[in-house]
Amino acid sequence: MASTGTASLTIAELREFAGFTACEQRYIKRSLDVGLGRQDAFKLWARDAAETASIRSQYVVYQELKVLRGSVPQETGFEALEGFMGKLMRIAAFDLAQERISCFSAFRFLYERLLGADARPFLPSAFCAAAALPQIRPEKRKFLLQSISEAAATAPGWSAREPSFYPEWIEKEAA
Repeated sequence: MASTGTASLTIAELREFAGFTACEQRYIKRSLDVGLGRQDAFKLWARDAAETASIRSQYVVYQELKVLRGSVPQETGFEALEGFMGKLMRIAAFDLAQERISCFSAFRFLYERLLGADARPFLPSAFCAAAALPQIRPEKRKFLLQSISEAAATAPGWSAREPSFYPEWIEKEAA
């Protein structure tokens, strides 16, 4: 029975990922390569000098992920909240400023995988805070903030189940 639940979760995650734009899918896969150290993101994802520079900056910003993974605060306490949320908001702002993530669900999908299930309760706050920053273009800011549903923003609880689907680069075969 447990494998049926895991299979259902994986299928739901695959469907969710398939619903993201091609740009979001590409950025999520690239970000997972950078954030989880899976592949050389420069070799796989850099198509030009601007993208190379973006990936280089992403590697630097994502260094904070190592610290964040081990410091997710308790939902009920305020200890360590400032250090965690400040760093998370800065990384989130970087990602949103790249303008390749256009909605909360794509953001949540990425960050659940970068930080794990324990970070889920903090993702709506980090997303809203980062999306509202002046570093995000005003028209983009509005669109991002409108993408988070009331249900996501006010959820009474969060699943502790870790994600099971981690999308990655797939080499295209020669025709």
